[in-house]
Amino acid sequence: QVQLVESGGGLVQPGGSLRLSCAASGSILSINVMGWYRQVPGNQRELVALITRGGSTTYADSVKGRFTISRDNAKNTVYLQMNSLKPEDTAVYYCYTRGYYTTGASFGSWGQGTQVTVSS
Repeated sequence: QVQLVESGGGLVQPGGSLRLSCAASGSILSINVMGWYRQVPGNQRELVALITRGGSTTYADSVKGRFTISRDNAKNTVYLQMNSLKPEDTAVYYCYTRGYYTTGASFGSWGQGTQVTVSS
């Protein structure tokens, strides 16, 4: 089992910033991909940003230039720096990881979600 602990969500005014963190633990051999998705009630979960172990990144068009994803491979932790937040960024943000257990089996795991609310 892989455990993901998310932190950093909350309430922020439009134009403000938040930083999300997600730390993975368990019988992990390696994590290839870490990232963030978000979901608004009634909508499908959508990609926000992904980062590979080597540092390659992918962003949703809606967050390019405002959000930055990074990771600390030694700590199995991924971060999402969110700047210039807009009301439409309001959602539950979910951490996602994909990699291999020490047994060699692959895994894909989701965090419990953290609420981000952008409102004045």
